[in-house]
Amino acid sequence: MSKKFNYTKNKALFLLLPVLIIIAGIVMFFVHGGFNFDVEFMGGTRMQIKIDGKDFANSDVESIVEEATGLDAVVQSGSAGDIVIIKLPSTNDTTKDEENKMTAFSALQEKYDLKEEALMSAESADPSFGKEVQGKAISFTLLAILAILIYIIFRFDLKSGLMAIFALVINVLVMASVYTITNIAINTTFIAAMLTVVGYSINNTIVIFDRIRENKKLRKRDESIDDMTNRSIAETMGRTINSTITTLITVVLIYILGVQAIKQFALPLIIGIVAGAYTSIFVASTYWSAFEQAVANSKAKKAKSKKK
Repeated sequence: MSKKFNYTKNKALFLLLPVLIIIAGIVMFFVHGGFNFDVEFMGGTRMQIKIDGKDFANSDVESIVEEATGLDAVVQSGSAGDIVIIKLPSTNDTTKDEENKMTAFSALQEKYDLKEEALMSAESADPSFGKEVQGKAISFTLLAILAILIYIIFRFDLKSGLMAIFALVINVLVMASVYTITNIAINTTFIAAMLTVVGYSINNTIVIFDRIRENKKLRKRDESIDDMTNRSIAETMGRTINSTITTLITVVLIYILGVQAIKQFALPLIIGIVAGAYTSIFVASTYWSAFEQAVANSKAKKAKSKKK
């Protein structure tokens, strides 16, 4: 992009893209009846079964499992077309949950003539444990954001801290929205990836804010705050894009070549890295400029009123 490009003038347009994604996420949140939490959060049993060489539909598998167990099952496609992920709610009875797991698998064995090794994995979690995980995930996320706010205020100022958190919140909401739109299961891996992205994206924001602070000290009287901000963004654009691309190359390759557990970590990283770079450049910096200009105008008005 040209150094003469006016980033601050187009700040409302830049904010439109993440807002549209977030709105789409909110709509799909109600369509899907909430987030698709994994058993780590909700409790219950999660089974991964390979139905090799058979024609099947997820809805058929769901009907078979529900008829066999009497429970409302959730069936999703796995990493390959012949793998299904089945989630059963907890009955608060470990023995009964184990029976339901075996009953569900036996019903599918009979229907699709499966061998014992077709049950690739099965894991269970108590509902109380799921609530505890949810609580800790929310607490640690808020704690991380609070710590970042304090750090940015200490290193820069309150305006910078607020705009950095504003961009981070948008970043997190975009990640969550993509998951509601695609209905991908949210688990502790997602939380770990989200916290990683929070740290990564704030680093990009700090680099731009650092350049803004340097240019602010050397700003000429005839240079407006918007012009100074545009210049600062342009001067750090190459660094931000290069670091983002090199990181994305690695994470995308991990997603393509990795196993399912690694892919669950890599996917939110990819989403968050892209969103983080976007919000650092086009949201945090441009809205800092608007905030700074509003404060400067307010001080100027107060000074004029005192003179009168």
